[in-house]
Amino acid sequence: MLVRRIARPLLASIFVSGGINALRTPEGHAGVASPVAEKTARALPVNLPTDPQQLVKIDAAVKVGAGTLLALNKLPRISSLLLAGSLIPTTLAGHRFWEEKEPEARQQQQLHFFKNLGLLGGLMLAAVDTEGRPSVGWRTRRAVQDAADATRRGGQAVREAAPF
Repeated sequence: MLVRRIARPLLASIFVSGGINALRTPEGHAGVASPVAEKTARALPVNLPTDPQQLVKIDAAVKVGAGTLLALNKLPRISSLLLAGSLIPTTLAGHRFWEEKEPEARQQQQLHFFKNLGLLGGLMLAAVDTEGRPSVGWRTRRAVQDAADATRRGGQAVREAAPF
């Protein structure tokens, strides 16, 4: 569908651009990321580096890679999930409006926080978009129902054909 071909690159563009920027200047992002970096590294079941610059580079690589895949319409559901997972800690680290004392800075951070929530909503929609095809869950339920119906019909045919 034409809408998907246009919407996915538009949605991906902010992630590719931001990821490239973070890869070029990770030190500029590391200071903002450090309050959340340690908590995120501890909360995840995998061993991630605790160095904020290294985490910024990993996050940036995810954004560039998954954003490019989404823009090219390759693995759009998986790439959307990766971007959504990357966006949450980025938002919590970069737009902590509740800590801002100055009203103008608070308003700007709040604006970016809610913008990222809107992007997260778009990524969630992209992650569940089956492009009009039935989902795996629906196909599984349908296959189970078809098998049950076939078994019932087979049992009925055996009962009708049995001499007893």
